[in-house]
Amino acid sequence: MKNKEKEEKKIEEKAEKIAEKKIEQAEEKIEDIARQEKLSELEILKQSLEEKQKQADEYKAEYLRSVAEYQTLRNRIEKEKTEYINYGKAKILDRNIGIYDIFEQAMVSVRAGQDLQSIKIGLDMIYNEFSKMLKDEGVEKIDCLNKQFDPNICEALDQVEDDTVEEGIILAVYQNGYKLNGKLMRPARVKVAKKKAKEQPSSTEKDE
Repeated sequence: MKNKEKEEKKIEEKAEKIAEKKIEQAEEKIEDIARQEKLSELEILKQSLEEKQKQADEYKAEYLRSVAEYQTLRNRIEKEKTEYINYGKAKILDRNIGIYDIFEQAMVSVRAGQDLQSIKIGLDMIYNEFSKMLKDEGVEKIDCLNKQFDPNICEALDQVEDDTVEEGIILAVYQNGYKLNGKLMRPARVKVAKKKAKEQPSSTEKDE
């Protein structure tokens, strides 16, 4: 009987050892699986980070290209702007040089003491040429003499009592005003008529 109990005990001990070993193997397997899963997660994170870095590098490169293109465009616009300004200056100066030539001829006549008629003709040529140049450039003189005062295009420097005309009529133009392509460049500076103030009756007239 004792032998049988010993045998059973040995079998139980052996079964326990086998069970413990199986448990250890199972735990090791679980640890391996967990380790592999963590490695997989790290690999995924690493790949994701690499992709994000690559995308960031692409965005940075695109931004730098945009900045370079903008700077190139800005430089070209500034260059064209300067060229247009210089072209406009050359065009206006060319017209002024023509007027200067006429003026120079008139001054030669004045210095030579020639007759007043030739000087008058020279001055008329200068005036007409200058007027034509301003008209061609879109400059228009404001015609306001003997017309109603308009504060949008005129500036009243003086007001004079005058019952011979309607109140607000422009009596004189001290300085001409001009428009450029329909827009005000400079207001005309003028003298404007106003009604005479009514005389107050004297104290003697009041008593009567």
